[in-house]
Amino acid sequence: MSFADKTRNKMQEMTGAAKERIGDMTDNERMRAEGASQQGTAKARQAGESAKDAGRNARDAFRG
Repeated sequence: MSFADKTRNKMQEMTGAAKERIGDMTDNERMRAEGASQQGTAKARQAGESAKDAGRNARDAFRG
């Protein structure tokens, strides 16, 4: 995973967390849900990228 992908995912996760907190403070259920969804999407992308990296590393180890 590139540094740009990691940064983009982390920024999306942090933005989602901020939206969720603002939704909590303003009692805005829509913003709270949007923030939680955005965080989940970012975490899922991060996990997918990590899995791809692990697969590449395993492949490279076997190729020698």
